[in-house]
Amino acid sequence: MNSKEATLENGVTREDGRYALPSTTTIELPAGYRPRNDEEYMNPRHLAYFRNKLRDWRDQLVEESRQTMENLRDEVRDVGDEAERATRETENSLELRTRDRYRKLISKIDKALRRIEEGRYGFCEETDEEIGLERLDARPIATLSLDAQERREHLQKQMGD
Repeated sequence: MNSKEATLENGVTREDGRYALPSTTTIELPAGYRPRNDEEYMNPRHLAYFRNKLRDWRDQLVEESRQTMENLRDEVRDVGDEAERATRETENSLELRTRDRYRKLISKIDKALRRIEEGRYGFCEETDEEIGLERLDARPIATLSLDAQERREHLQKQMGD
């Protein structure tokens, strides 16, 4: 087929040699499946594995965030002395910062899920090289290869960020 894009089984598409996995497409993975380096990089099974991992992580963060908000709502506001009130305010501040961090993480997870749908997941945004299975397994929201990430951090140090 000479076309740049081909639709494969189960709605998986392949464009310019890269697979894209629409959110509506389900791929059953064997129990305990983990991507291996001897498989084609970012094949539909790899994409399904990382999509499942990202979705599970997102669900966990949403649930923890929901529980945080319930805890803050259910808390009794008229606490005894000033020391106890100060402690409670510090705890609330920490919970809100954690919730904000979760919100930012959820946004990054959503972007990674979109990259899976678009066939861009697993490839460096700067160099277009493979990010690598080990790096993605450890940090599934990674958008840069290790070399590109190190270069960026080095530049940030030089700029004083």
